[in-house]
Amino acid sequence: MNPVYVVDGARSPFLKSKNRPGPFAASDLATQAGRSLLIRQKFAPTELDEVILGCAAPSVDEVNIGRVAALRMGCGQKVPGWTVMRNCASGMQALDSGVSNILAGRSSLVLAGGVDALSRAPLLYGDKMVLWFSDMAAAKTPLQRISLFGKLPVKSLLAPVIGIMKGLTDPMVGLLMGQTAENLAHRFGITRRQMDEFSVNSHLKVVKAQEAGTLAPGGGEVEALYDAKGNAYSLDDGVRKDASLEGLGKLRPFFDRKYGNVTPGNSSQITDGAAWLILASESALKQFNLTPIGRIVDSQWAGLDPAQMGLGPVHAATPILKRHGLGLNDLDYWEINEAFAAQVLGCLAAWKDEKYCKEQLGLDGAMGALDENKLNVDGGAIALGHPVGASGARIVLHLIRTLKRKNAKRGMASICIGGGLGGAMLVEAV
Repeated sequence: MNPVYVVDGARSPFLKSKNRPGPFAASDLATQAGRSLLIRQKFAPTELDEVILGCAAPSVDEVNIGRVAALRMGCGQKVPGWTVMRNCASGMQALDSGVSNILAGRSSLVLAGGVDALSRAPLLYGDKMVLWFSDMAAAKTPLQRISLFGKLPVKSLLAPVIGIMKGLTDPMVGLLMGQTAENLAHRFGITRRQMDEFSVNSHLKVVKAQEAGTLAPGGGEVEALYDAKGNAYSLDDGVRKDASLEGLGKLRPFFDRKYGNVTPGNSSQITDGAAWLILASESALKQFNLTPIGRIVDSQWAGLDPAQMGLGPVHAATPILKRHGLGLNDLDYWEINEAFAAQVLGCLAAWKDEKYCKEQLGLDGAMGALDENKLNVDGGAIALGHPVGASGARIVLHLIRTLKRKNAKRGMASICIGGGLGGAMLVEAV
């Protein structure tokens, strides 16, 4: 396979939802992060072959947000911009689509990434309220309109459907994503303390990375955002410097209030953010005199039971390891997106479980124990947040940056996907 290189990448800070619309629309996030990345390149934005953007929840006024962002970033009218959606892995799908087009010879230089502004997920009215509004619009006289107010379904008016909750509920099995995490905790005997310990470590790792400048502007990955009033947003703001087992222990289970252990504290945060990577063929490197930071070696998508969707990384990463004759610890670093602590711990447990590996993965025995010192070394989505469309691109970008920073060679980025899917990418530093 001809190599596909990663030339550079950048992302916005991930901004935690505060129960109201955040300061930036999704296209604002994508545009600012993209401009910061493109302005430091040796080529003009108009020299890109295409722009591909993953987004799980675009707003109705920017449904093809990839095209909107491309135009706003100054790529010009002739550069195609398009949008992909694979739930939590939409950003990784954008990268995979870019790789495919480069390998097919359709493109040589691609800007690909992901975005979501989940704080702006809409409130929706159910059919009863929609029908009332329809009748009101059809009313022809003032008397008919007054009469309809007497039939106003007040309960439906005051209880709209919360879009983000609807979106995080699997339509096939009827479970919230957090309930699928509870399933994994039950299956593998993962305790509340284990979940909370994992979550505290995620926060402490991010704090350390921010203080070291790795996850701060100037570190090569995070670029500050500026709102219309000139306010700067420079850091991921969901991280808790005071995270502790005692503090997390006070939080009540959310998804199974009677028997569960998954809480808001050991789950990823609802967040707004964007991430981009520049992909290039070998000919594009020569044409524009570009120096790559890494290359995408292989990728894999997998399907599994939607009620166990958190094990998607196991099902996607394992075939890549088999193709390349690798064990879990033959890689230098791993990024597994932290949708839930129970979900990541479930993946680690599945690889150690001989029965699971034989029956579900078709292996001769257990894969073994992944060295957790190689996993999410700068924290993950429990502390950073999980802007669904952006996370797949973020973990690939951060993994390559980590490999470069640590003078390491090879790593795997993997992500679980609502609906019972998994995605993984094997990357190398250059």
